[in-house]
Amino acid sequence: MNKNDIVQLTIEDITGEGAGVGRYDGIVVFVPFSAVGDVLDVRIVKTGKSYCYGRIENIVTPSPDRISPDCGVFGRCGGCAYRHISYEAELRVKSEVIRSAFSRIGGLDPEFLPMIPNENITGYRNKAQYPVGRNADGEIVCGFFAQRSHRIIPCDSCMLESSIFREIRTEALRLCAEHKVSPYNEELHNGVLRHICIRRGHHSGEINVVLVVRRNVPELKKIANALKSRFPDIKGVIANVNRERTNVIYGNTDITLCGVPEIEDTMLGKRFMISPKSFYQVNTPMAERLYSEAAKLAEPEGKTLIDLYCGTGTVGLTMADKAKRLIGVEIVPDAVENAKRNAELNGAANAEFYCGDAGKVTSLLREKGIKADVVTVDPARKGCDTATLDNIVSFAPERIVMISCDPATAARDCAYLGKHGYRTVSVRGVDLFSRTVHVETVVLMSIK
Repeated sequence: MNKNDIVQLTIEDITGEGAGVGRYDGIVVFVPFSAVGDVLDVRIVKTGKSYCYGRIENIVTPSPDRISPDCGVFGRCGGCAYRHISYEAELRVKSEVIRSAFSRIGGLDPEFLPMIPNENITGYRNKAQYPVGRNADGEIVCGFFAQRSHRIIPCDSCMLESSIFREIRTEALRLCAEHKVSPYNEELHNGVLRHICIRRGHHSGEINVVLVVRRNVPELKKIANALKSRFPDIKGVIANVNRERTNVIYGNTDITLCGVPEIEDTMLGKRFMISPKSFYQVNTPMAERLYSEAAKLAEPEGKTLIDLYCGTGTVGLTMADKAKRLIGVEIVPDAVENAKRNAELNGAANAEFYCGDAGKVTSLLREKGIKADVVTVDPARKGCDTATLDNIVSFAPERIVMISCDPATAARDCAYLGKHGYRTVSVRGVDLFSRTVHVETVVLMSIK
């Protein structure tokens, strides 16, 4: 096959990245925004030795799973991947992605428990980050980056966000234009405003707003005060200064422009203070389902629990009432300070938190002679490093409960632990991120 050839094929499977899989003359063709059972005319846009990438030119016969997308920028914005199929079909895809990862990548055969579906597949996000720039006409715009690019797709209304987010970012853009605060230009590395970031407590309704800027300017304080005056639920507006040419959103300097930088929310009845850069699951009701499942698997009653990659302490502190001792480890300083305050807020006198790399801190804990009955681990998408996994093994916990947002790295890490005396007992998907390719997985491991 050559680039721009048009071929007809049937979609047989979906990848973990959300692309349909078809075959033509024995060559695999990946087709975004397709559905299992589709018969398609596909234009080849990229070729390789054993596979190609294609784009839908015509739907000859639609899959039974197909529905009409309900978003005007679906397929252009880099967010949702499954707005063209039913939610039931999406859950089947995600369940198969999890099963395939543990079987194919991990070589494991755990019990695959039924997926826990999302209670509400619209408006569930409690946090959003909007890049800011100019369109071809020179107008200030914000929205989302197109897939695999830094081209901003303006979006007036995202189906995953709260309506208050749209109102706040619209007003923030208007105020920036009024006060002549220019948007950031990535190519020229000039301008001021890079991102507008908003987080809202699901139960409390409290909001913080972060204006990520290349440099601090006096007009930002005026904008912040106007925003807080217009929206009473805003507890504070922060300027985060990022002077670097980088894809990383946040810089190292935070300036509180008005109010306070933190908001409070509850998770499974526990109070949590959340700073702007701290990790906190974006779907609170489903995070409560996820953490309840983790607690059930951990069986922390009367045991010493080590909680790695603990963020603001949400996983461990929701189990602290039952555990004998809780030790949390997190690399983000603000999150560790939040975790310590959260322990105080909830009367968790048995909790202590350490700031640092998980591998290094667990080594120090071992040197102190600390032992763990249960280890919970909730790493970033890249999973755990070898040092952390080796230290988990050295603690010799009865149980390991792993929460992961990437089934592939979870399967890899479980396979590694499997070579060091642990059996992967069960795996369950929890759909926190409906309509996107992402899915959470909670895994139970025990000593063989």
